[in-house]
Amino acid sequence: MTKNKNLIYIAACLVLFIILGLLYANPVLSGKQLFQHDIVQYKGGAKELLDHRAQHGEETYWSDSMFGGMPTYQMGSQFRGDLIKQVDNALNFLPKPVNYLFLLFSGFFLLGLVTVRNWKYALLGALFFGMSTYFYIIIAAGHNGKVHTIAYFAPLLAGILLVYIRRNYIVGFIVTALFMGLQVAANHPQMTYYLFIALGFLFLSELIRAVQGKTDWKHFGISTGVLALAFALGVGMNSQRIMANAEYVTETVRGKQILTNETHTANTSGMDKESMLMWSYGKLETFNLFLPRLMGGGSNEKEGEKMMGDIQQLVQDNARSQAEVDDIVKGLSSATYWGEQPGTSGPAYQGAIVIFLAVLGFFFAWKKYRYWILGASILTIMLAWGSNFMPLSDLFIDFVPFYNKFRAPSSILVVVELLLPLIAIIGLYRFFTDENLDPEYKKKILTWVTAVFAGILVVLIVFGKSALGFYTANEKTYLPPYLLDYLTEERFKMLRADALKALLYVGICAGVLFFSLKNKLSQNVALIIIGVVSLFDLWTVNKRYLNEENFVDAVFAENPFQTETSDLMVEKVGDNRELQSLLMNANVNKTLETIAERDKGHYRIYNQAINPFGETNTSYFKASVGGYHAVKLRRYDDLIGEYFSKMDTVRIPRILNMLNTKYMIFGDAQNPEAVPNPQANGNAWFVSDLKFVATPNQEIKEIGEVDTKRTAVIADADRKYFEGKPMTADSTAILKLSGYRADALEFRTESKTPQLAVFSEIYYPKGWKMFIDEKEVPYIKANYLLRAVYVPAGVHTVRMVFEPAVIQTGKMVSMISFGLFLLMSIGGIFWLYKKRTARNLQIQN
Repeated sequence: MTKNKNLIYIAACLVLFIILGLLYANPVLSGKQLFQHDIVQYKGGAKELLDHRAQHGEETYWSDSMFGGMPTYQMGSQFRGDLIKQVDNALNFLPKPVNYLFLLFSGFFLLGLVTVRNWKYALLGALFFGMSTYFYIIIAAGHNGKVHTIAYFAPLLAGILLVYIRRNYIVGFIVTALFMGLQVAANHPQMTYYLFIALGFLFLSELIRAVQGKTDWKHFGISTGVLALAFALGVGMNSQRIMANAEYVTETVRGKQILTNETHTANTSGMDKESMLMWSYGKLETFNLFLPRLMGGGSNEKEGEKMMGDIQQLVQDNARSQAEVDDIVKGLSSATYWGEQPGTSGPAYQGAIVIFLAVLGFFFAWKKYRYWILGASILTIMLAWGSNFMPLSDLFIDFVPFYNKFRAPSSILVVVELLLPLIAIIGLYRFFTDENLDPEYKKKILTWVTAVFAGILVVLIVFGKSALGFYTANEKTYLPPYLLDYLTEERFKMLRADALKALLYVGICAGVLFFSLKNKLSQNVALIIIGVVSLFDLWTVNKRYLNEENFVDAVFAENPFQTETSDLMVEKVGDNRELQSLLMNANVNKTLETIAERDKGHYRIYNQAINPFGETNTSYFKASVGGYHAVKLRRYDDLIGEYFSKMDTVRIPRILNMLNTKYMIFGDAQNPEAVPNPQANGNAWFVSDLKFVATPNQEIKEIGEVDTKRTAVIADADRKYFEGKPMTADSTAILKLSGYRADALEFRTESKTPQLAVFSEIYYPKGWKMFIDEKEVPYIKANYLLRAVYVPAGVHTVRMVFEPAVIQTGKMVSMISFGLFLLMSIGGIFWLYKKRTARNLQIQN
């Protein structure tokens, strides 16, 4: 009866999670969809991929849509035989973002059931975790892969604890392997990497417990082996994805440097430190886990609109020169945010009650949880400081494998956002249920922790204005005193409001616990009060960052690249700033659409009417010189840095010609001007003049100096390619594109002499194959980042296809791994069934 009752409660909790998700994102019930900036960019960049899939019924793993061309592994490509992704699709049965909220809630609910084996505390923990503010901020931004991966943190940890702590090897293996596979399938390796830093502390804790004799070595060995197998199968199920990305990353900005300059040296791996650590949390800023607007919240808080109006009026009334106004523009980047990061969408707020209970948890929780959670939390907080704590950051960048592949260390706080709710519910569970905890000890700890929290909050409320300053070093340098005084006053008001709320919430929570100690409040009532107050707190804060304004009419979400405006559309847009920006681009989109419809050839467009390297509007309609992607190919990124970032107006046209840029768009988004470029080199061309250079630095500089239509710049390393290959110019030669698909191009050549064919296609050595008259031939890199092949005299067909071997190899490994997982899971469940049946027979006899 009890077991059946618990199953009913568990089912009710799952239904509650769906209801909470639908209530929070209620506009989806009326057909509206979530509008996310990064998803808009994705839709533009992935247009060729999606069109190819719809037209040919198969996947392309290369697209020319952005940055001259790049693999689609990080652009939403699908992998055939990816069975674990089918499981993931089944779990994401709800509309976005309700699906993510449901997974966050239910995943932690499973973790709570494993750790405390009580659905009430598991439900409370699910609310603590699932309502963490950072998740709602990244959902609003469109970081779907990130929140998707985070949603599988808790159930993966649940599987591990089932093995290590609960000694349930079979069920633990199944849960661990399944959610390891799902987490990797969610495709945000950075988040998975950060989680495993924390799991290292769990492994170390279990090892120490074995050394101390608190758990036996046999159990530790079996558990570690079971988990290692589960991890291997979970990773194996994603072999296509992992192998393709592992191959790809070596050629990207996350791989080895090619050039040597003042910021980095050739052959060093990973990003430069400045890029890696740009978004580093300030040490004081860490406390916004407890107070959301300690540092002003986000860069674009709603209060900032009024503040900017006041600032404009103050400047108008007080500024005495244009130089003073210019300094103000330099010094003020946000009216509200004054933290260490260049800017932020909002704080990693965990909830005042959650932080309060987590601190209590470090006193009340079982030691087998307490120490590894504390160690992992401290380390990840210090790593989040990034450039503000260089000794530790340098240590990890230089010595910890793969750490230098990831940027924005502030995002490692997701680990803390998992662990603090966990230690909070474990501590709370022991507080209420463990008779071995001395009531006097509980009262003493509760009193001291409450006093410390209340004391800190009172100090901030009374003395915060003078103690914290409320402005950045840059603001202090450039802003006049009257603006600094205004900012201090307004930002302090925001902090004071949050501090008063926190004092109220902590006071309610502490009061509930004190009354429970005196048996004046039942456990169930106490949990309800704590849950409701915490939910109210987090819900109201989260609504600042993800609310009804983020949901729009489906027409805008499904087709964000509008080419026409109308009164109806303007009415639908209303005062939604994101949608207003979409309509502002309607004219430039129309220009792009017109070019694409009139000229259906294969070429590229350079769109300077919008930031060319921060948009995918162009890619939606035609192949672009620019684009928007965090993992660009290294050589292309070097090209951007060498020429476009420096605004080298003499050499940029030569680079654009080499990239077959047939059209350029100037002006602005409202008044675009399309200019044909008759100097574009075309899809491919013959050269017989070679210029050999010794270093990559010389190579990239030379392509801005020479006429690439006549001369090819070749690295010394490729000299051997030309041995026994004589070349002579033929002005009558023909080299013409005769067939184009994203992953296959065909050219017809006709020449009286042998020459080098240079293609305006980006060089990527891991998958592209070159054929002349259906015979595979070797090819080389020319002009730093293009493909080139030696073509004999005569009439020939040159074909290049993208067939990366890792796709087929990975598919085989993925399917074998998933098959092994199924067989072992079925076998394990059958064994458990037989064991239970035998035990029941014994009881009956």
